[in-house]
Amino acid sequence: MTIKEIGIVGAGTMGNGIAQAFAVKGYAVSMTDVADAALERGVAAIDGSLERLVKKDRLAAAEKSAALARIRTSTDLESLKGADLVIEAATENLSLKLGIFAELDRVASKRAVIASNTSSISITRLAAATKRPDKVIGMHFFNPVPVMQLVELIRGLQTSDATYAVAEEAARAIGKAPIKVRNSPGFVVNRMLCPMINEAVYTLAEGLATAEEIDSAMKLGANHPIGPLALCDLIGLDVELAVMNVLFEGFKDPKYRPAPLLVEMVEAGYLGRKTGRGFFTYG
Repeated sequence: MTIKEIGIVGAGTMGNGIAQAFAVKGYAVSMTDVADAALERGVAAIDGSLERLVKKDRLAAAEKSAALARIRTSTDLESLKGADLVIEAATENLSLKLGIFAELDRVASKRAVIASNTSSISITRLAAATKRPDKVIGMHFFNPVPVMQLVELIRGLQTSDATYAVAEEAARAIGKAPIKVRNSPGFVVNRMLCPMINEAVYTLAEGLATAEEIDSAMKLGANHPIGPLALCDLIGLDVELAVMNVLFEGFKDPKYRPAPLLVEMVEAGYLGRKTGRGFFTYG
């Protein structure tokens, strides 16, 4: 199948990043969200990201304008009916995603592949919410999408070879490096990464070191480019907690129990960079 138009559900950090990645490579993009304000923030984020590339001489001003012109926005999922590939990038919430997938199955073209950018939720379960489970796959991008090369391509129990081929082609067409992953809680990266972050939160809560010292230890001692607590702030504490809950419920193994401090900070609304406060404070 030739992919010409991409549909994106969600204009947040991941959704607008995915939209930018495809628009820059010449694809028509339809980006949806539940509110006009969210769409305006998403387009503004893309504009700012592209402008930074222009200032670094990595993108021509005309290319920026052309990329922005390829993106249209709507609060109506019906706007995605012409898309060949629809990528859901909504909040990491199972019931919300199941509802979106059922609706996408209704509005999207029968030929369309429907993908989820979920970082941990079962693709098999999402596929079962549709009447085209063979055309459902996971396409897990990483933040920031325009920069990070990896895309985890997650096959549900029902995913066909043809659907996998479409997703792989799309990922490679925008310069990404896909890896094939079997459906399992947390997939590959978050299965390893989120428990490490969770352990860093335990380390902080137990007073072994300060947040700054914990992050410095991992940067200087393990050569990590960013410390685990700063990374959690970037990802979002609510997203980290959601992934840990999926791992804990999926494996029934106490090693995946979310750190109580993580739970309490999410309850307080300290979600990281997006709220201005997490393990560190921001602007």
